[in-house]
Amino acid sequence: MITMKDIIREGNPTLRAVAKEVSVPLSDEDIKLGKDMMEFLKNSQDPVKAEELKLRGGVGLAAPQLDISKRIIAVHVPNGDLENPEPTLSAVMYNPKILSHSVQDACLGEGEGCLSVDREVPGYVVRHNKITLSYVDATGEKQKIRLKNYEAIVVQHEIDHLNGVMFYDHINPENPYALKDGVLVIE
Repeated sequence: MITMKDIIREGNPTLRAVAKEVSVPLSDEDIKLGKDMMEFLKNSQDPVKAEELKLRGGVGLAAPQLDISKRIIAVHVPNGDLENPEPTLSAVMYNPKILSHSVQDACLGEGEGCLSVDREVPGYVVRHNKITLSYVDATGEKQKIRLKNYEAIVVQHEIDHLNGVMFYDHINPENPYALKDGVLVIE
């Protein structure tokens, strides 16, 4: 079971390396890693388990954050509805690749955080508002999906980890809250 002690922190060179593609068909080891990553996200969002295991809440996790330089991400985005807790997006993605993106950019109004960063980093992280991506799922099938708004931002954050990019690399160092016209701020 993955816990916070398994997650490497900023400064570790693996977080700045470009991760390697996983081979398809997927190995049992890579499938298990994906399942473990998803289990961590679900546990981190469960108030009882999160407290018991001392987990910080997360909606995404990339293999490089576990010091494993492979192109694997897990995302589990809750919908915020306690009556119907079905997530808006829940997937383990192997070799995810953005095929196209919108011209319109977006950012989260409250900024972004990261399980590998133990400090507040103020500022807007501007990303594409809509993306189309392809990936291989745990069964080895190729998938293609379109995402927008929060889900698109979460996936771009995780794909950045596969490319050695940290979220704060996108923040304007001179003016962290500067935005160009037309950038959608998602609250």
